Amino acid sequence: MLRTILPLLTLLLACITLQPPATAQTTADQTGTELLDGLRAKSFKAKIAAVEKLAAGGDPKVAAPLTAMLEGRLHIRKSDRALVILEKRDGKKFFVDPISGETLGEAKSRSSNKVRVNNRLRGVLRSALGTLTLFSKDPDIRLKAARAIFKSADGNSLTILAKAYLDETDDDVREALARTVAATRLRHGSDDEKMAAVKILTDFSDQGVRDLLAKAALSAKGDLAKAISLAAASIDQRLAFFGVLQNLFQGISLGSVLLLAAIGLAITFGVMGVINMAHGEMVMLGAYTTHVVQVLVLQHFPDAVTHSLLLSIPVAFLVAGLFGVFLERSVIRFLYGRPLETLLATWGLSLMLQQFVRSIFGPTNREVIAPSWMSGSIEITGGLVLTNNRICIIIFAAAVFLTLTLLIRYTDFGLRMRAVTQNRSMANAVGIRSNWIDAMTFGLGSGVAGLAGVALSQIDNVSPNLGQGYIIDSFLVVVFGGVGNLWGTLVGALSLGVANKFLEPYTGAVLAKILILVLVILFIQKRPRGLFALKGRAVEN
Repeated sequence: MLRTILPLLTLLLACITLQPPATAQTTADQTGTELLDGLRAKSFKAKIAAVEKLAAGGDPKVAAPLTAMLEGRLHIRKSDRALVILEKRDGKKFFVDPISGETLGEAKSRSSNKVRVNNRLRGVLRSALGTLTLFSKDPDIRLKAARAIFKSADGNSLTILAKAYLDETDDDVREALARTVAATRLRHGSDDEKMAAVKILTDFSDQGVRDLLAKAALSAKGDLAKAISLAAASIDQRLAFFGVLQNLFQGISLGSVLLLAAIGLAITFGVMGVINMAHGEMVMLGAYTTHVVQVLVLQHFPDAVTHSLLLSIPVAFLVAGLFGVFLERSVIRFLYGRPLETLLATWGLSLMLQQFVRSIFGPTNREVIAPSWMSGSIEITGGLVLTNNRICIIIFAAAVFLTLTLLIRYTDFGLRMRAVTQNRSMANAVGIRSNWIDAMTFGLGSGVAGLAGVALSQIDNVSPNLGQGYIIDSFLVVVFGGVGNLWGTLVGALSLGVANKFLEPYTGAVLAKILILVLVILFIQKRPRGLFALKGRAVEN
């Protein structure tokens, strides 16, 4: 993109550099302390002019007083009308020199007046601070500064923006600066400069540029108005395309969550025919296990707290899996063949588990700290942003699915489980202990639900009601994909997740879920066994 906009940007920068750099010369002739005098003014207009002058000077020393002014810590000392920064240390207040940072003594009560600011001045201060950080050594800080100035840059900042662009070595920051320079020229430049700026901004596909063009179109005339209209139409097309990709990503991430929550249910429902309404509570146990592991790691190994999530994965699987085996051996094994009693019993178990967790941890949400590598996002372009936590969940769901597929297909346990699924009577006749398979299968499904709880702890509130939000969706996925079929569960989860995200912008979240439910019901009327029905004598009979 930089190669495309570089010739036009060079023209804009040439126009900038031809202007007399009066503010920069003023900065060179005056000390920072003298320039701060304008901040004492009573009128907000005079203060704004002083802030803009400081920003145009580019002296990094004035960042501290401007930051203090924005935060309400810049004061005027009554004794000598000097500007000072008020700081609190150990319960006491001190005056600090705004330029050198030297402590000037303890601040007595009512010995100073705060420099007042209003909303307009706050916006100017944020823009000025962004300008002053354009020359930071950290490219991330420079990038944030360039993006911040885009929204509120005025004509006086063009000289400093041009210098920052010419000195910049990082491609991402140069691109952000090119966007900011063009946006500033579109606001404050001549017609020729605005035309060049529109051509540059056409290559940027983000909503901020689109809004800027819409605002500029209100006062544009002639060729400039036509150029703005064409640029806006081009950006609209790209934003629509990126919107589709964004919905697709969100749908796949939602489908991955549904896959983690439903895949364990698909295993237990497919093998044993148990309508397990307590499956959501296995998810909840996995989330709380993640919280407990993090608390223990924080107490004993505080430096490793960001890695506690990796330790939570096997622990949550074991806790939920063992609890699932306990439930199967103590309650569910006595109810095989009685689906109504199984449903009522597991529903009662879910309520008991919720109250059990509520009694231990309380009804409030519990915090789970996200690792540093799951924080933040990847910005593909201005209209497409992929969050790291969602990417990690998609990868995690794919890994769990692949592991389960290999386990069921290539291990002795998987062979026995498939035999019980296809024909329980024949499996018993050849010596397979179906009771043992039932217990281990229920434990496996519950353990996978615990893994879903680990993932959900990163994107949802860890509370006693966590599992209730996913149990209905899990049953929809299992029935739609085909009972007991892992590939059907995968296709069902991704299909429902993507469909839900594409419907939400038009219908809202609640109505989208209702429509999905209606569509699944209509589909089951045509294919009662789902997308991928299991085959076998027991199933066919």
